[in-house]
Amino acid sequence: MSRVIHFELPAQNPERAIAFYSQAFGWKFHKWDGPMDYWLVQTGEKEAEGINGGLMAHDPQFPMAPINVIDIEDIDGAIEKIKAAGGTITMEKHQIPGVGWLAYFSDTEGIISGIMQPIKGEE
Repeated sequence: MSRVIHFELPAQNPERAIAFYSQAFGWKFHKWDGPMDYWLVQTGEKEAEGINGGLMAHDPQFPMAPINVIDIEDIDGAIEKIKAAGGTITMEKHQIPGVGWLAYFSDTEGIISGIMQPIKGEE
């Protein structure tokens, strides 16, 4: 069974969104040192239940809504299962350096989600 392991928040103004979530919920943000502007979001202490996420500038090809990212073991196999179940791949598989493989899909209801095959041993 695959679980939601991460969420992504698209923001028209990332700095304003960071200020909001920091003030409203006490979330902590850390700028990722990867190849794009992306902030890692810590929503609680490691021992607490829940998930952490990310915040990025809104990409117009996606709706202005949070995106859940689902952990999978085999991204190619998951893509085939998504298509067979009636879903559509909205962003092809691509590598996030040092993290893993990521793709986005739309389900039969038009909801966009991501699938992530983490690099083993570096999760």
